[in-house]
Amino acid sequence: MYQIDTSAANFPEADNYVRGFFLYVDPDHEAMVALYRVTVARTLAALRTGWTFPTIDQLMPRNVEHLRDMFYQEQESGAQEMVDAETKIASFPDVYFRLREVLDRPTSSADDVANVVGTDVALTAKLLKLVNSPLYAFAERIDSVPHAVSLLGVREVSNLALGISTINFFKDIPPELIDMRTFWKHSISVGIFSKLLAARVRGANTERLFTGGLLHDVGRLILFKKLPYASTQALIHARSNMLPVVDAEADVFGYDHTEVGRTLLTAWNFPQEMIDLVHYHHTPMDAPDPLDAAVVQLADNMANAVEIPAGGKFVLPGLSAGAWERLGLSPQSIEPLMELYDLHIEEVTETFL
Repeated sequence: MYQIDTSAANFPEADNYVRGFFLYVDPDHEAMVALYRVTVARTLAALRTGWTFPTIDQLMPRNVEHLRDMFYQEQESGAQEMVDAETKIASFPDVYFRLREVLDRPTSSADDVANVVGTDVALTAKLLKLVNSPLYAFAERIDSVPHAVSLLGVREVSNLALGISTINFFKDIPPELIDMRTFWKHSISVGIFSKLLAARVRGANTERLFTGGLLHDVGRLILFKKLPYASTQALIHARSNMLPVVDAEADVFGYDHTEVGRTLLTAWNFPQEMIDLVHYHHTPMDAPDPLDAAVVQLADNMANAVEIPAGGKFVLPGLSAGAWERLGLSPQSIEPLMELYDLHIEEVTETFL
């Protein structure tokens, strides 16, 4: 367990540093208090191993003034127009649509799903590596897609295939736009926290929450591809004013990545439940299923918190009123979940990246 040593020489600096990332959240919220204490302790631990506080220049996003935005900030350059342009240029991996066809047929079997997934060698390899990781903790080794389907079920295997395919789709984004490894590590972290939380929240849908967490920020990738300069300005606005990224996007664009993500996943015919998770992860109490969206919102805050003592740049977005109460968790559950996350993040990240 992490313990805060308030007598340590670096405590005042660590406390002040972490406090800046929690400016937007309710300082009296029991979940945020617990998360704050763990984050300060983790920051002190990082300092003891040689980590140093980032400089102001390191914390600010890289500017891309040399890039021209494909669209301008006008009414006609909304989420739908950006998604239409992207989907005309490149198609989503064919294996997913074949999988959707199988799932939509009432007579389809687990073998049908396994056969479709098995046609993509790279997808199969990543899927099997993931389900054999400590995150799933099966006592036996899973050596085939049919075996995975028999243990996890059709829906979870299909959702995992969906998430892996989405990561592959966006691998061509130039590095000057966004550090893709950092982006996907955050996304994978949200997926891990979502899965860990789902196991502890009564009524949460464990089949889709890992993938829902993994894809929660997918709309940000479209924004970076189509509006690189404006997207960077939104990040600078967020960092300079200690605002959550989602609020900074609304200031700059007039909409945010949740709307773009909803539009994109709708165009790709994703399951409605997955679309809702992405769309409402910052406003879970407005979702058709507030419980699952609240899981992803808390997971997003926890993922942001673990990034702080590793050079994370952006403040926690906070929890919607009523979301924490809907989950029925104790603040004492936060620290053990952070420690469980530490056991999984590197291996799961290597699986995807």
